[in-house]
Amino acid sequence: MKKGNVAAMLGILKPFRSLDPFLIMLIATVAAASLLPARGMAADWTDIAADAAIALLFFMHGAKLSRQAILQSVGHWRLHGLVFSSTYILFPIAGLATVMVAGGWINPLLLSGLLFLTLLPSTVQSSIAFTAMAGGNVAAAVTSASLSNLFGILLTPLLVSLFMQAGGNGAISTWDSVGGIVLQLLVPFIGGHLLRPWIGGFIERNKKILGPVDRASILLVVYSAFSAAVINGIWNRVGVVDLAELLLLSGLILAFIMGANVLAARVAGLSREDSIVLLFCGSKKSLVSGVPMAGALFAPAQVGLVVLPLMIFHQLQLFVCAALAGRFRREAEERARLAAAAASTVVPRSEDEIAEAAKAAGMEVPEACIPGVVANLGLLDRHAKALLGPNGHPKA
Repeated sequence: MKKGNVAAMLGILKPFRSLDPFLIMLIATVAAASLLPARGMAADWTDIAADAAIALLFFMHGAKLSRQAILQSVGHWRLHGLVFSSTYILFPIAGLATVMVAGGWINPLLLSGLLFLTLLPSTVQSSIAFTAMAGGNVAAAVTSASLSNLFGILLTPLLVSLFMQAGGNGAISTWDSVGGIVLQLLVPFIGGHLLRPWIGGFIERNKKILGPVDRASILLVVYSAFSAAVINGIWNRVGVVDLAELLLLSGLILAFIMGANVLAARVAGLSREDSIVLLFCGSKKSLVSGVPMAGALFAPAQVGLVVLPLMIFHQLQLFVCAALAGRFRREAEERARLAAAAASTVVPRSEDEIAEAAKAAGMEVPEACIPGVVANLGLLDRHAKALLGPNGHPKA
């Protein structure tokens, strides 16, 4: 192939380089399930493998959670309360409002999926990663995200039972389903955490293991769910217009939640670090928890349609949060640079220092003006100190 053709091909592929690899894997998994859905015995074995992978994932999450991190951030009760309120109060309100507004012009099962995603717990890994990237309170993010998932194992089925059965959206939430969720998610999580003294070191040394297990488990569950959905004719009921509507509604929900969290952080007077935790932990929904929960709470024929909005929302939240985290990091670096520059700058205060500085700059200060210059420089110095935080960093 000629160099010109290679360059042209690379130019065509350039826009796709920024795509999240996991998004590509999800699309490939849905395509595979659409073309080659698991049937019969293969479907049974796929379900077993997916359940085992999810249990292993939560076991590793439990082993990774540091008890010290929980104790360090346990005093941030106001922050954790705000994250909890965003996840389990503000989000459900947004979901119910969406159902009321969009009830007449979108597929009812897809609408159920939108409502379902608003009832889910927050993510763990991405919330912590984005908080760290943005310079937020990582210990508080670990605790908030982990507690959100633990409470969600009981709260999500309860909220589904209250809001979705009452609305006639086809939910089949029962306490038997709750028991299945507890057995699949909570028991492995607690088991992993109890075994942390023995296996925690291995998990910490091999953090990269968690990522592939995370993604592989989600892909297995998605393949299983979409296989059943394809067999039941999902693509005869969902078109391009439906996907565009889901993307629009997901964007509106995410924008509303993020805006409300920014406002809540200002009203509560949170520090910049804690405000970042609220923004990222309080605006996410977990695909890892959501997919197996949907499998336990909904009929097999409905799961594919129900998790489709969650998959779209999950990728949208990752794109938006990655952009925001990068912006916050650049702002923090700029503040640090300004603080370093301010710390290295010596403000002349005495008459001799002012005369020396003026001479170095090639200026001449009349003797009669020196008292005024001293007073003005002192005033500017006090203003500069008022704008800096206790550590010499500019206030947010």
